[in-house]
Amino acid sequence: MAIVNGMHPAERLRGVKSLKLQGKTIVLGVTGSIAAIESVKLAHELIRHGADVYAVLTRSATEILHPNALQYATGHPVVTAITGSMEYLEMCGRDGKADLLLIAPCTSNTISKIAQGIDDSTVTTYAANALGSGIPIIVAPAAHESMMDNPAVAANVRRLQELRIQLLEAKREEEKAKMADVETIVAHVIRRLGPKDLVDMRVLVVAGSTVEPIDDVRVVTNRSTGGTGIELAKVAFEHGANVELWLGRHETPVPPWLPFKAFETTADLVSMAEKADADVCVVPAAVSDFTPTKKAGKIPSRDGVLSLDLQPTPKVLNRFRKGAKKALVGFKAEAGVSEADLKARAMALVKEADVDFVVANDISKVKGDTTSITIFDRKGRSETFEGSKALAAERVWRAILHGVRG
Repeated sequence: MAIVNGMHPAERLRGVKSLKLQGKTIVLGVTGSIAAIESVKLAHELIRHGADVYAVLTRSATEILHPNALQYATGHPVVTAITGSMEYLEMCGRDGKADLLLIAPCTSNTISKIAQGIDDSTVTTYAANALGSGIPIIVAPAAHESMMDNPAVAANVRRLQELRIQLLEAKREEEKAKMADVETIVAHVIRRLGPKDLVDMRVLVVAGSTVEPIDDVRVVTNRSTGGTGIELAKVAFEHGANVELWLGRHETPVPPWLPFKAFETTADLVSMAEKADADVCVVPAAVSDFTPTKKAGKIPSRDGVLSLDLQPTPKVLNRFRKGAKKALVGFKAEAGVSEADLKARAMALVKEADVDFVVANDISKVKGDTTSITIFDRKGRSETFEGSKALAAERVWRAILHGVRG
Protein backbone atom coordinates (compact mmCIF):
# COMPACT_ATOMS: atom_id res chain seq x y z
CA MET A 1 0.00 0.00 0.00
CA ALA A 2 1.51 3.33 -1.09
CA ILE A 3 2.04 5.81 1.74
CA VAL A 4 1.95 9.49 0.72
CA ASN A 5 4.66 11.64 2.32
CA GLY A 6 5.49 8.79 4.74
CA MET A 7 2.16 9.09 6.58
CA HIS A 8 -0.57 6.47 6.49
CA PRO A 9 -4.02 7.91 5.59
CA ALA A 10 -5.38 6.81 8.98
CA GLU A 11 -2.92 9.14 10.71
CA ARG A 12 -4.39 12.10 8.87
CA LEU A 13 -7.71 11.38 10.56
CA ARG A 14 -6.41 10.91 14.07
CA GLY A 15 -8.00 13.28 16.55
CA VAL A 16 -9.66 15.54 13.97
CA LYS A 17 -13.00 15.44 15.88
CA SER A 18 -11.74 15.15 19.47
CA LEU A 19 -9.05 13.65 21.68
CA LYS A 20 -11.57 11.74 23.81
CA LEU A 21 -9.97 8.41 22.83
CA GLN A 22 -6.37 9.65 22.63
CA GLY A 23 -3.95 7.03 23.94
CA LYS A 24 -6.61 4.28 23.83
CA THR A 25 -6.03 1.03 21.95
CA ILE A 26 -9.18 -0.64 20.63
CA VAL A 27 -9.38 -4.09 19.08
CA LEU A 28 -12.21 -4.16 16.54
CA GLY A 29 -13.55 -7.68 16.10
CA VAL A 30 -15.59 -8.20 12.93
CA THR A 31 -17.76 -11.29 12.40
CA GLY A 32 -19.69 -12.66 9.42
CA SER A 33 -22.65 -10.29 9.16
CA ILE A 34 -23.39 -8.08 6.17
CA ALA A 35 -23.01 -5.19 8.64
CA ALA A 36 -19.25 -5.87 8.40
CA ILE A 37 -19.27 -3.38 5.53
CA GLU A 38 -19.81 -0.64 8.15
CA SER A 39 -16.57 -1.49 9.98
CA VAL A 40 -14.39 0.78 7.80
CA LYS A 41 -16.57 3.76 8.76
CA LEU A 42 -16.52 2.62 12.39
CA ALA A 43 -12.72 2.33 12.49
CA HIS A 44 -12.34 5.76 10.91
CA GLU A 45 -14.74 7.36 13.40
CA LEU A 46 -12.88 5.85 16.38
CA ILE A 47 -9.62 7.19 14.94
CA ARG A 48 -11.17 10.64 14.46
CA HIS A 49 -11.56 10.72 18.25
CA GLY A 50 -7.92 9.74 18.74
CA ALA A 51 -8.07 5.94 19.15
CA ASP A 52 -5.54 3.43 17.81
CA VAL A 53 -7.56 0.62 16.18
CA TYR A 54 -6.49 -2.96 15.39
CA ALA A 55 -8.87 -5.17 13.39
CA VAL A 56 -9.51 -8.89 13.79
CA LEU A 57 -11.74 -10.69 11.25
CA THR A 58 -13.33 -14.11 11.40
CA ARG A 59 -13.08 -16.29 8.31
CA SER A 60 -16.77 -15.58 7.55
CA ALA A 61 -16.11 -11.84 7.79
CA THR A 62 -13.36 -12.06 5.15
CA GLU A 63 -15.96 -13.42 2.72
CA ILE A 64 -17.90 -10.15 3.12
CA LEU A 65 -15.12 -7.59 3.62
CA HIS A 66 -11.56 -7.90 2.31
CA PRO A 67 -8.92 -7.49 5.06
CA ASN A 68 -7.19 -4.84 2.93
CA ALA A 69 -10.13 -2.51 3.56
CA LEU A 70 -9.50 -2.57 7.31
CA GLN A 71 -5.74 -2.42 6.91
CA TYR A 72 -6.34 0.77 4.94
CA ALA A 73 -8.81 2.03 7.55
CA THR A 74 -6.64 1.36 10.61
CA GLY A 75 -3.09 1.58 9.33
CA HIS A 76 -2.26 -1.80 10.93
CA PRO A 77 -2.02 -5.38 9.65
CA VAL A 78 -5.32 -7.23 10.05
CA VAL A 79 -5.54 -10.53 11.94
CA THR A 80 -7.49 -13.18 10.02
CA ALA A 81 -5.95 -16.28 11.59
CA ILE A 82 -4.25 -17.20 14.86
CA THR A 83 -0.51 -17.65 14.26
CA GLY A 84 2.59 -18.42 16.27
CA SER A 85 2.98 -14.69 16.90
CA MET A 86 0.03 -15.00 19.29
CA GLU A 87 -1.32 -11.56 18.45
CA TYR A 88 -4.29 -12.17 20.75
CA LEU A 89 -2.01 -12.28 23.81
CA GLU A 90 -0.22 -9.08 22.79
CA MET A 91 -3.57 -7.31 22.67
CA CYS A 92 -5.93 -9.12 25.05
CA GLY A 93 -3.72 -11.27 27.27
CA ARG A 94 -2.54 -10.31 30.75
CA ASP A 95 -0.87 -6.91 30.43
CA GLY A 96 -2.25 -6.70 26.88
CA LYS A 97 -2.18 -3.41 24.99
CA ALA A 98 -5.95 -3.27 24.39
CA ASP A 99 -8.11 -0.93 26.46
CA LEU A 100 -11.26 -2.38 24.91
CA LEU A 101 -12.44 -5.23 22.68
CA LEU A 102 -15.27 -4.00 20.46
CA ILE A 103 -17.06 -6.71 18.46
CA ALA A 104 -19.08 -4.95 15.76
CA PRO A 105 -20.91 -6.54 14.08
CA CYS A 106 -21.36 -9.57 16.31
CA THR A 107 -23.45 -12.45 14.95
CA SER A 108 -25.77 -14.53 17.13
CA ASN A 109 -23.34 -17.40 16.49
CA THR A 110 -20.42 -15.50 18.04
CA ILE A 111 -22.61 -14.24 20.91
CA SER A 112 -23.50 -17.84 21.76
CA LYS A 113 -19.92 -19.10 21.50
CA ILE A 114 -18.57 -16.41 23.83
CA ALA A 115 -21.40 -17.03 26.30
CA GLN A 116 -20.62 -20.75 26.42
CA GLY A 117 -16.85 -20.38 26.53
CA ILE A 118 -16.38 -21.87 23.05
CA ASP A 119 -13.27 -20.62 21.25
CA ASP A 120 -12.97 -21.65 17.60
CA SER A 121 -12.44 -18.39 15.70
CA THR A 122 -10.10 -15.42 15.77
CA VAL A 123 -12.68 -13.15 17.44
CA THR A 124 -13.69 -15.72 20.08
CA THR A 125 -10.01 -16.23 20.93
CA TYR A 126 -9.62 -12.51 21.55
CA ALA A 127 -12.84 -12.50 23.58
CA ALA A 128 -11.80 -15.51 25.69
CA ASN A 129 -8.53 -13.79 26.58
CA ALA A 130 -10.13 -10.39 27.20
CA LEU A 131 -12.57 -12.01 29.63
CA GLY A 132 -9.72 -13.75 31.42
CA SER A 133 -7.66 -10.55 31.57
CA GLY A 134 -10.37 -8.15 32.71
CA ILE A 135 -10.33 -6.13 29.47
CA PRO A 136 -13.78 -4.60 28.85
CA ILE A 137 -15.85 -5.91 25.94
CA ILE A 138 -18.61 -4.16 24.01
CA VAL A 139 -20.73 -6.18 21.59
CA ALA A 140 -22.91 -4.72 18.82
CA PRO A 141 -25.22 -7.54 17.66
CA ALA A 142 -26.40 -7.88 14.06
CA ALA A 143 -28.69 -10.70 12.92
CA HIS A 144 -32.15 -11.52 11.64
CA GLU A 145 -34.84 -10.89 14.26
CA SER A 146 -35.73 -14.59 14.27
CA MET A 147 -32.13 -15.41 15.29
CA MET A 148 -32.02 -12.85 18.11
CA ASP A 149 -35.45 -13.99 19.33
CA ASN A 150 -34.37 -17.62 19.46
CA PRO A 151 -34.77 -18.48 23.19
CA ALA A 152 -31.32 -20.12 23.23
CA VAL A 153 -29.68 -16.97 21.82
CA ALA A 154 -31.70 -14.77 24.21
CA ALA A 155 -30.37 -16.89 27.08
CA ASN A 156 -26.83 -16.44 25.77
CA VAL A 157 -27.37 -12.66 25.60
CA ARG A 158 -28.32 -12.72 29.27
CA ARG A 159 -25.21 -14.81 29.98
CA LEU A 160 -23.01 -12.17 28.31
CA GLN A 161 -24.59 -9.53 30.53
CA GLU A 162 -23.84 -11.69 33.58
CA LEU A 163 -20.21 -11.75 32.38
CA ARG A 164 -20.35 -7.90 32.39
CA ILE A 165 -20.08 -7.72 28.63
CA GLN A 166 -21.92 -4.64 27.38
CA LEU A 167 -24.43 -5.25 24.58
CA LEU A 168 -25.59 -2.35 22.42
CA GLU A 169 -29.23 -2.62 21.47
CA ALA A 170 -29.81 -3.50 17.83
CA LYS A 171 -32.17 -1.48 15.63
CA ARG A 172 -35.25 -3.56 14.90
CA GLU A 173 -36.48 -2.87 11.37
CA GLU A 174 -37.26 -4.80 8.17
CA GLU A 175 -37.35 -8.06 10.17
CA LYS A 176 -33.71 -7.58 11.08
CA ALA A 177 -31.90 -6.72 14.29
CA LYS A 178 -29.50 -4.29 12.61
CA MET A 179 -26.22 -3.24 14.17
CA ALA A 180 -26.40 0.05 16.08
CA ASP A 181 -25.26 2.96 13.93
CA VAL A 182 -21.64 4.05 13.97
CA GLU A 183 -22.30 7.25 15.97
CA THR A 184 -24.06 5.28 18.72
CA ILE A 185 -21.27 2.70 18.96
CA VAL A 186 -18.58 5.39 19.20
CA ALA A 187 -20.52 7.27 21.91
CA HIS A 188 -20.69 4.12 24.03
CA VAL A 189 -16.96 3.45 23.49
CA ILE A 190 -16.16 6.99 24.67
CA ARG A 191 -18.45 6.51 27.67
CA ARG A 192 -16.79 3.20 28.56
CA LEU A 193 -13.22 4.54 28.26
CA GLY A 194 -13.86 8.11 29.42
CA PRO A 195 -13.19 9.76 32.78
CA LYS A 196 -16.36 8.31 34.42
CA ASP A 197 -16.55 11.30 36.78
CA LEU A 198 -20.35 11.42 36.38
CA VAL A 199 -21.00 7.70 36.88
CA ASP A 200 -24.24 7.06 38.81
CA MET A 201 -25.07 10.78 38.63
CA ARG A 202 -28.65 11.54 37.53
CA VAL A 203 -28.54 14.49 35.15
CA LEU A 204 -31.45 16.43 33.68
CA VAL A 205 -30.73 18.78 30.75
CA VAL A 206 -33.53 21.09 29.58
CA ALA A 207 -32.75 22.51 26.13
CA GLY A 208 -34.26 24.13 23.06
CA SER A 209 -36.85 26.87 22.97
CA THR A 210 -40.50 27.14 23.93
CA VAL A 211 -43.14 27.77 21.28
CA GLU A 212 -46.15 29.95 22.14
CA PRO A 213 -49.16 29.66 19.78
CA ILE A 214 -50.73 32.78 18.24
CA ASP A 215 -53.42 30.71 16.51
CA ASP A 216 -53.65 27.13 15.28
CA VAL A 217 -50.97 27.82 12.64
CA ARG A 218 -48.62 30.57 13.81
CA VAL A 219 -46.32 30.70 16.83
CA VAL A 220 -44.01 33.03 18.74
CA THR A 221 -40.58 31.55 19.49
CA ASN A 222 -36.90 32.56 19.50
CA ARG A 223 -33.65 31.83 17.71
CA SER A 224 -32.26 29.16 20.03
CA THR A 225 -30.91 26.12 18.14
CA GLY A 226 -30.74 23.84 21.20
CA GLY A 227 -27.10 23.18 20.32
CA THR A 228 -25.57 24.09 23.70
CA GLY A 229 -28.05 21.93 25.63
CA ILE A 230 -27.58 18.93 23.33
CA GLU A 231 -23.79 19.21 23.75
CA LEU A 232 -24.20 19.39 27.54
CA ALA A 233 -26.30 16.19 27.46
CA LYS A 234 -23.78 14.45 25.16
CA VAL A 235 -20.85 15.30 27.44
CA ALA A 236 -22.75 14.12 30.52
CA PHE A 237 -23.51 10.81 28.79
CA GLU A 238 -19.87 10.39 27.72
CA HIS A 239 -18.76 10.99 31.32
CA GLY A 240 -21.01 8.20 32.58
CA ALA A 241 -24.13 10.02 33.80
CA ASN A 242 -27.68 8.72 33.60
CA VAL A 243 -28.99 11.46 31.32
CA GLU A 244 -32.54 12.69 30.83
CA LEU A 245 -33.00 15.29 28.08
CA TRP A 246 -36.07 17.53 27.81
CA LEU A 247 -36.13 19.28 24.46
CA GLY A 248 -38.21 22.06 22.94
CA ARG A 249 -37.97 23.47 19.43
CA HIS A 250 -34.45 22.89 18.12
CA GLU A 251 -32.37 23.02 14.95
CA THR A 252 -29.33 21.03 16.09
CA PRO A 253 -29.73 17.31 15.28
CA VAL A 254 -30.10 15.01 18.29
CA PRO A 255 -27.84 11.92 18.32
CA PRO A 256 -29.81 8.67 17.96
CA TRP A 257 -28.38 7.39 21.25
CA LEU A 258 -29.77 10.33 23.23
CA PRO A 259 -33.54 9.87 23.76
CA PHE A 260 -35.50 12.94 24.78
CA LYS A 261 -38.87 14.10 26.12
CA ALA A 262 -40.45 16.92 24.12
CA PHE A 263 -42.09 20.10 25.38
CA GLU A 264 -43.70 22.99 23.50
CA THR A 265 -45.05 25.86 25.59
CA THR A 266 -43.81 27.51 28.76
CA ALA A 267 -46.90 26.11 30.47
CA ASP A 268 -45.82 22.59 29.42
CA LEU A 269 -42.39 23.17 30.93
CA VAL A 270 -43.79 24.58 34.18
CA SER A 271 -45.88 21.44 34.60
CA MET A 272 -42.90 19.16 33.85
CA ALA A 273 -40.57 21.10 36.16
CA GLU A 274 -42.72 20.26 39.16
CA LYS A 275 -41.86 16.60 38.60
CA ALA A 276 -38.11 17.07 38.00
CA ASP A 277 -35.90 14.73 40.00
CA ALA A 278 -32.14 14.63 39.41
CA ASP A 279 -28.81 15.18 41.11
CA VAL A 280 -27.94 17.98 38.68
CA CYS A 281 -30.40 20.04 36.61
CA VAL A 282 -28.87 22.07 33.78
CA VAL A 283 -31.33 24.45 32.13
CA PRO A 284 -30.06 26.22 29.00
CA ALA A 285 -33.59 26.22 27.52
CA ALA A 286 -34.65 29.49 25.90
CA VAL A 287 -37.99 30.03 27.64
CA SER A 288 -40.38 32.67 26.27
CA ASP A 289 -40.86 35.67 28.55
CA PHE A 290 -44.20 36.48 26.92
CA THR A 291 -47.07 34.55 25.41
CA PRO A 292 -50.00 35.74 23.28
CA THR A 293 -53.63 34.87 23.91
CA LYS A 294 -54.25 32.08 21.42
CA LYS A 295 -57.00 32.59 18.82
CA ALA A 296 -58.95 29.59 17.56
CA GLY A 297 -58.44 28.58 13.93
CA LYS A 298 -56.22 30.69 11.66
CA ILE A 299 -56.29 34.49 11.84
CA PRO A 300 -57.03 35.80 8.30
CA SER A 301 -53.91 37.21 6.67
CA ARG A 302 -55.70 39.96 4.69
CA ASP A 303 -57.40 41.79 7.53
CA GLY A 304 -54.70 44.43 7.81
CA VAL A 305 -52.50 45.12 10.83
CA LEU A 306 -52.44 42.43 13.51
CA SER A 307 -51.69 43.45 17.09
CA LEU A 308 -50.70 40.83 19.65
CA ASP A 309 -51.41 41.25 23.34
CA LEU A 310 -48.42 39.56 25.01
CA GLN A 311 -48.73 38.49 28.62
CA PRO A 312 -45.70 37.65 30.80
CA THR A 313 -45.09 33.93 31.33
CA PRO A 314 -44.32 32.46 34.78
CA LYS A 315 -40.65 32.04 35.66
CA VAL A 316 -39.56 28.43 35.19
CA LEU A 317 -35.97 28.11 36.42
CA ASN A 318 -36.72 28.36 40.16
CA ARG A 319 -39.23 25.53 39.81
CA PHE A 320 -36.34 23.13 39.20
CA ARG A 321 -34.73 24.01 42.56
CA LYS A 322 -36.59 21.37 44.55
CA GLY A 323 -35.83 18.62 42.01
CA ALA A 324 -32.11 19.44 41.75
CA LYS A 325 -30.60 17.53 44.68
CA LYS A 326 -26.97 18.63 44.24
CA ALA A 327 -26.77 21.49 41.73
CA LEU A 328 -29.00 23.72 39.62
CA VAL A 329 -27.41 25.49 36.66
CA GLY A 330 -29.12 28.44 34.98
CA PHE A 331 -28.24 30.25 31.77
CA LYS A 332 -28.36 33.95 30.98
CA ALA A 333 -28.27 35.15 27.37
CA GLU A 334 -27.59 38.85 26.81
CA ALA A 335 -26.65 40.95 23.80
CA GLY A 336 -24.00 43.68 23.65
CA VAL A 337 -23.53 44.18 27.40
CA SER A 338 -20.36 45.02 29.34
CA GLU A 339 -18.59 42.44 31.51
CA ALA A 340 -19.80 44.28 34.62
CA ASP A 341 -23.42 44.23 33.42
CA LEU A 342 -23.15 40.54 32.47
CA LYS A 343 -21.93 39.72 35.99
CA ALA A 344 -24.63 41.87 37.63
CA ARG A 345 -27.37 40.12 35.67
CA ALA A 346 -25.91 36.69 36.34
CA MET A 347 -25.76 37.35 40.08
CA ALA A 348 -29.33 38.65 40.02
CA LEU A 349 -30.35 35.30 38.55
CA VAL A 350 -28.46 33.48 41.31
CA LYS A 351 -30.55 35.34 43.86
CA GLU A 352 -33.86 35.17 41.98
CA ALA A 353 -33.81 31.43 41.12
CA ASP A 354 -31.49 30.12 43.88
CA VAL A 355 -29.12 28.51 41.35
CA ASP A 356 -25.63 27.23 42.09
CA PHE A 357 -24.09 28.32 38.79
CA VAL A 358 -24.99 30.70 35.99
CA VAL A 359 -23.60 30.28 32.49
CA ALA A 360 -23.83 33.72 30.89
CA ASN A 361 -23.13 34.58 27.31
CA ASP A 362 -23.26 37.47 24.88
CA ILE A 363 -25.27 36.13 21.94
CA SER A 364 -23.54 38.60 19.61
CA LYS A 365 -20.47 36.32 19.97
CA VAL A 366 -22.35 33.10 19.17
CA LYS A 367 -21.79 31.99 15.58
CA GLY A 368 -22.73 28.53 14.34
CA ASP A 369 -20.93 25.93 16.44
CA THR A 370 -18.85 28.45 18.41
CA THR A 371 -19.82 30.34 21.53
CA SER A 372 -18.46 32.58 24.28
CA ILE A 373 -19.47 31.82 27.87
CA THR A 374 -18.69 33.04 31.37
CA ILE A 375 -19.47 30.65 34.23
CA PHE A 376 -20.33 32.27 37.58
CA ASP A 377 -20.75 30.53 40.94
CA ARG A 378 -22.79 31.73 43.91
CA LYS A 379 -19.89 33.84 45.19
CA GLY A 380 -19.42 35.66 41.90
CA ARG A 381 -16.22 33.87 40.93
CA SER A 382 -16.02 33.40 37.19
CA GLU A 383 -14.16 31.83 34.31
CA THR A 384 -14.58 32.62 30.61
CA PHE A 385 -14.29 30.36 27.59
CA GLU A 386 -14.52 31.02 23.85
CA GLY A 387 -14.61 28.16 21.35
CA SER A 388 -16.76 25.27 20.18
CA LYS A 389 -20.02 24.45 21.95
CA ALA A 390 -18.68 20.93 22.56
CA LEU A 391 -15.64 22.24 24.46
CA ALA A 392 -17.81 24.83 26.23
CA ALA A 393 -19.98 21.96 27.49
CA GLU A 394 -16.87 20.22 28.86
CA ARG A 395 -15.95 23.44 30.71
CA VAL A 396 -19.41 23.74 32.24
CA TRP A 397 -19.29 20.18 33.58
CA ARG A 398 -15.78 20.75 34.93
CA ALA A 399 -17.05 23.78 36.83
CA ILE A 400 -20.04 21.84 38.22
CA LEU A 401 -17.81 18.99 39.41
CA HIS A 402 -14.73 20.90 40.57
CA GLY A 403 -15.85 24.49 41.06
CA VAL A 404 -15.09 27.70 39.15
CA ARG A 405 -11.38 28.35 38.88
CA GLY A 406 -11.59 32.14 38.61
